[in-house]
Amino acid sequence: MRREMFTPDHEAFRELVRGFVEKRIVPNYADWERAGRMPREIFTEMGELGLLGIALPEEYGGAGLRDYRYNVVLQEEAARALVTLGTVRTQLDVILPYFLEYANAAQRERWFPGLADGSLLTAIAMTEPGTGSDLAGMRTSAVRDGDHYILNGAKTFITGGLLADLVIVVARTATDPENRRAGLTLLVVEDGMPGFERGRELEKMGCKVQDTMELSFTDVRVSVANRLGKEGAAFGYLGHNLPQERLTVAVGSVAHARAAIGATVEYTRERKAFGTPVASFQNTKFELAALSTEVEAAQTMIDRAVADLVDGVLSGADAARVKLFCTEVQARTVDRCLQLFGGYGYMMEYPIARLYADARVARIYAGTSEVMKMIVARDLGLS
Repeated sequence: MRREMFTPDHEAFRELVRGFVEKRIVPNYADWERAGRMPREIFTEMGELGLLGIALPEEYGGAGLRDYRYNVVLQEEAARALVTLGTVRTQLDVILPYFLEYANAAQRERWFPGLADGSLLTAIAMTEPGTGSDLAGMRTSAVRDGDHYILNGAKTFITGGLLADLVIVVARTATDPENRRAGLTLLVVEDGMPGFERGRELEKMGCKVQDTMELSFTDVRVSVANRLGKEGAAFGYLGHNLPQERLTVAVGSVAHARAAIGATVEYTRERKAFGTPVASFQNTKFELAALSTEVEAAQTMIDRAVADLVDGVLSGADAARVKLFCTEVQARTVDRCLQLFGGYGYMMEYPIARLYADARVARIYAGTSEVMKMIVARDLGLS
């Protein structure tokens, strides 16, 4: 279907990304899967091409374009090549907005050039063992001590934690029994700070090219100069960025669902059963036609939400609707596509198996499908 939200500048960016993905990502992707991460030099190369600094101000080496559509292009081109850039996506779509919105002038001078050129990698540490989606229930604490905070606690499921130079940690600096959401603060912990330890690298079912870590903080002295925004205001900051974070998951879901259909069409044309191409069977045609229709519906939903985000009017409830619908479409699509591969679909040498494994987490992270339903229900007035 025709899409209208991209300009010639976005399409030129698309060609740049497509060439980079085909030349540098695809040939090495299997090796990175086995290693469990992308090498640092890839981030440096992306920085040199200007792929990481699109939204950063020009004075720090960026392009000064606060336009989420460039992020969409990056995800779509990775999916088109049947790969994912999960750690890059997390840095640009989830973490960078906090720096852009809440970093003061001194922090911008310190960190923005490295964020633009790929020499500074980031992670965000929200989830704790036992809390899951309950951000208000986190127990990691930071106690003010003069010009520093003393940080203690543990975080888990941290994407990019292994290589991160800067980790935004959500910590409790005050407790209000009447308001569990109050008293949370964002602190930027830097690699090498005493007491900051990287724990287990978690072995995941999918998303193998992005490391996922446990992190711990034992009496880490974090300068007040490393606080993002105001003390105690973090819950509001997190809520402000959640619509984009959830839309980001949805964008990836639809892009990978589309890629799954493309891979399945190609496979069923070549694969024969009972002497006949699998693509010629009515069941194959009907399955792929139905899946394609769902993906196009999801794409329309995505494009409207992206336009709303760019215009600054995407609501939290609408972002929840988009994430809920698009991740469920992705799940149905990769499942039915894998079925059309038969036994070969279960073999990891075929990309459909990787797409299937990678898709499962989309209904969990950035808020589970159940949490999305709760948000939508509240928007309907169902308290």
